[in-house]
Amino acid sequence: MSACSSDNAKDSVAPVSTEASSDTASSSSGDKATIKLVENAWTASAINVEIAKQLIEKNLGNKVEIVKIDENLQFAGLAAGDLDATLEIWPSGVVAEEQKYIDDGQIVNAGPLGAVGKIGWFVPDYVEEKFPSLKTWEGFKDPAVAKAFATAETGSKGRFLGTDPSYSQYDETIVKNLGLPLQVQFSGSEAATVAELDSRVAAKEPVVMYWWTPTAAVAKYKLKNIPLPAYSKDCYADTAKIACDYPEDVLFKAESSKLEAKAPAVAAFIKKFSLSTDDQLAMLPTVEIDKKPVEEVAAAWIAANESTWKAWLA
Repeated sequence: MSACSSDNAKDSVAPVSTEASSDTASSSSGDKATIKLVENAWTASAINVEIAKQLIEKNLGNKVEIVKIDENLQFAGLAAGDLDATLEIWPSGVVAEEQKYIDDGQIVNAGPLGAVGKIGWFVPDYVEEKFPSLKTWEGFKDPAVAKAFATAETGSKGRFLGTDPSYSQYDETIVKNLGLPLQVQFSGSEAATVAELDSRVAAKEPVVMYWWTPTAAVAKYKLKNIPLPAYSKDCYADTAKIACDYPEDVLFKAESSKLEAKAPAVAAFIKKFSLSTDDQLAMLPTVEIDKKPVEEVAAAWIAANESTWKAWLA
């Protein structure tokens, strides 16, 4: 996600899609308020939320709705109290329109998740072996190297594979500002990117793509991160002029300012909730590669880590 918000952040929340019916959206479990947790469109988010859901429902007695929503739209929903919490925000994707909700107190920063993420440009290891110049971004300056990544749609330019266009991604801007003979094309989703990556790796075909870690795909496909010019705050001061790498992201959680009054025990739990990079990396392959249900993977983590999560309930 990252996963993360795009340049075109929205100022208002769109209709929300949930796993439960609209009738249950405003219901409560006994005298306990129903909690709406955000699930964004990447696997780690789904795992985080499922662990929290199971623990809240069993130990705090609140019914939990998982709300699947574009990350661009979650901020307005949290500010309004239509959503209660989100568990994995990538700070590099938070734009000014979204940050204002935190600055003015409508959304509460609930502290670091514990995992550290990194978005960037990735290629399978055999690509670097075939094109040693691609150990850095400058290898793409060579039109002959870039053309090896071309498709019928990109002509003489190399194809850069994007993912979900709603993710935090500045690749079109980076390509333009670095003057590279590449053209960004979006797969449309994380799943579509993985499917194409799988077929390209099987055929040992060149592919360069937007991706991130922690993900199971980095290990499975032996992906190598191509260094771009070093990240700096000045480089990101004007998003139209970005010509550098994505920053390292210390992922954080956020709550609606209304959650404390609505369900103080849940608000406290969210602030203590924590999953490390290693925790995520241990679970991601089970979901993404072994295709086990997220609910099953979350339950297994809970069973094996009681001493960890009990502290979140204290």
